Amino acid sequence: MTADLPRCDIAIVGGGLAGGLAALALAAKRPDLDVRLVEPGSVGGNHIWSFFDSDIARGDRWLVAPLVRHHWGQYDVAFPSHRRTMRMGYKSITGEALAEAVAAALPEGRIVADKAKHVAPDHILLARGGRLSARHVIDARGAGKFPTLDCGWQKFVGQALTIRGGHGVAHPVVMDARVEQLDGYRFVYLLPFDDETIFVEDTYYSDSADLDVAAVRERIAGYVAARQWDVAAVTREETGVLPVVIAGDFERMWPASDRTARIGVRAGAFHATTGYSLPDAVRTVAALPTLVDRADLPAILRARAAATWRRQRFYRMLGAMLFHAADPDARYRVFQRFYRLSPGLIARFYAGGSTRGDKLRILSGKPPVPFGRALAALRRFDWK
Repeated sequence: MTADLPRCDIAIVGGGLAGGLAALALAAKRPDLDVRLVEPGSVGGNHIWSFFDSDIARGDRWLVAPLVRHHWGQYDVAFPSHRRTMRMGYKSITGEALAEAVAAALPEGRIVADKAKHVAPDHILLARGGRLSARHVIDARGAGKFPTLDCGWQKFVGQALTIRGGHGVAHPVVMDARVEQLDGYRFVYLLPFDDETIFVEDTYYSDSADLDVAAVRERIAGYVAARQWDVAAVTREETGVLPVVIAGDFERMWPASDRTARIGVRAGAFHATTGYSLPDAVRTVAALPTLVDRADLPAILRARAAATWRRQRFYRMLGAMLFHAADPDARYRVFQRFYRLSPGLIARFYAGGSTRGDKLRILSGKPPVPFGRALAALRRFDWK
């Protein structure tokens, strides 16, 4: 059996987005602490995370700015009857950038290449044997199993392609919904990394979490052929299935009896409509350096997550209307209408900070779903 590791101050379980950012924040602001990161694979994994400038408060940008590998001053959306260019900064972080930053920030030996088989508030039992004890354990292992949630799903396959002669796309296309509507709301997402390299992601807002990767690859190939791009190479591929939360009970998802600190998706801290967790992860992680000396850290983080959950109620209601009031092949109309609204409203929506006026504006006017079905969808759930 592997010997127990020396006790540390903070043990972070999971080297994904939230765990990696937590390690960076503590290394930068609390170099006096012994911080360990437990991750069996590569920190950051095979992921690209993108965000709008307005998603991150100015005071928190120090955390993500060194990780940005691509940035643009605007982005496009395209629907069957509406196209628009949004003058809004957009940035991307890669898993590789996060891994490099964490490796540089943590002293040698502080990244533990092992899987946690048991996680408790003050210790971790490791899959290869041994125990890591800590003043605080922070669980950042991602979604896990949330059987208490009622969800739709955002699922995708993305490929980075090298295009002979260039692709001609100047800035991101966040939604190109001029494609055949299959398996719910379908759109293609484009990130031009350089003149010849473009990331093409085929995305679905679907009732099912099942992802047929081979079929989606073929659809990507069809999209690329329609644009007459000559593909020289596929340099990366990633897949994902994100929950679009409609309803659920936070008290059951993170019971008060569970006194292990959580952050990120593990804490239920993600945008209920988009599934994206980066804005909430940054907000929480930026506060960690001033919180980790508190004996009640788990209770503080749970209270923050519960407050985030309550603020997300409006977005869960939108999800109910999207998945239970709109026909799957007509869901694009919801987003097509949304992208006719003001840039400020759209920015606040993605940041999870919609005002009361924003909410009224989103719901006012001619609805993109049948009114009666929208009311019926809302009555199906307990809006906690």
